[in-house]
Amino acid sequence: MKKRRTFARDYKLAAVKKVLEQGLSYSEVARDLGIRDTLIHNWRKALEADGTLQAEIDQSPSVEAELKRLREENRQLKMERAILKKATAFFAKENG
Repeated sequence: MKKRRTFARDYKLAAVKKVLEQGLSYSEVARDLGIRDTLIHNWRKALEADGTLQAEIDQSPSVEAELKRLREENRQLKMERAILKKATAFFAKENG
């Protein structure tokens, strides 16, 4: 007789968050995880019922805030790279 698999709460939450935050379908996530899509539906209902899902969504940074942070970091890194390129060129001229 085949033993039933059990899944940790964090695993269930991660699967449901993939559907909600990444915009993947239930069937896509289920296929990736090797489970049935009805499991993810049931997990979502259970997590919504006990308030875990809403608390987790409220706690995670919004997509817009994360995008803003990443854009600022990207701008800073580009500026630093440009400075390093100029310094390299300057020292190459000086030593050459």
